Amino acid sequence: MHENAFSNETGVFIAHLNGAFADDLSIIRSKFKKNNLGYDLHFESSTQTIKNSDTSNKFVFIQTGGGTLNFSSGKTSKFSVGDIVLLKSNESFVSDSLLSCLIIKVPEEPNVDIPQIIRPDWDENITDTPGGCATETNAYRRILLTWKKEVGNYVFHGLNAHRVRIMDSFSHYHPKIGGFDEFYLVQMAQDSARIITSNKVSLIENPLSVTLDQSKELLASTHLEVGDLVYIPRGTMHRGIGGVLAQVITVPGFIPGSEIGLDHQLKKINTNLGLNEKDQVLYNEAASGSIIIK
Repeated sequence: MHENAFSNETGVFIAHLNGAFADDLSIIRSKFKKNNLGYDLHFESSTQTIKNSDTSNKFVFIQTGGGTLNFSSGKTSKFSVGDIVLLKSNESFVSDSLLSCLIIKVPEEPNVDIPQIIRPDWDENITDTPGGCATETNAYRRILLTWKKEVGNYVFHGLNAHRVRIMDSFSHYHPKIGGFDEFYLVQMAQDSARIITSNKVSLIENPLSVTLDQSKELLASTHLEVGDLVYIPRGTMHRGIGGVLAQVITVPGFIPGSEIGLDHQLKKINTNLGLNEKDQVLYNEAASGSIIIK
């Protein structure tokens, strides 16, 4: 088990929600609220009742549990890990079994066509869409909330989410100006699951200036396990590898043109310094031919 903490060397914040997460989640919440005015988050563990007792709108990300939800409106629905529930002002639900969930408050009013519960493994409107962090043709990538209609059925600009199996994503970042913050809510993970990160994007983007000593501390590798909530602020490079199934959440949504690839720069660093396989700076070979902007 890795230690829950923020490191200036990794550029990301992690709270392990299956353990003693309160202090780390408090740090994430503080940073997240500062970066995103009007938003908030908290985590509910081993409960059966979720209430939205104010006038805001909240998205509830089911992290553990399964069964039936009974809504205050009288509606009922099956639920399982990976589902998202939308709770508007003064709405609530009661589960017939224990569940745990991440709850994110959003300042915008969701579109009227967004259902109260989005079930990526059961909704016929949601199918596998390779791309982003899962480009392989057999990718599991289910888009629940999207920025534009061409990508998915449920459009909302205040928050986007897709549930995805990440085997080897490309190295990228989202700009501090005009970009977005991102979360990995880890729901399954192989033993090899990791996130590669860097808070040295400006140095990576000038590959010929990187020295041998700097190359050794350019990237950080963090082991991932089920229950991790990884907060990736704007401007931090990240790349998931090794087999992790995560609900990937962005605030605001996936703004077009705000995923900036860095693998072509990382490859140049290796070439310029003549690094062998043992000492090389890790990068995604398939994404290293030229700059990728999505």
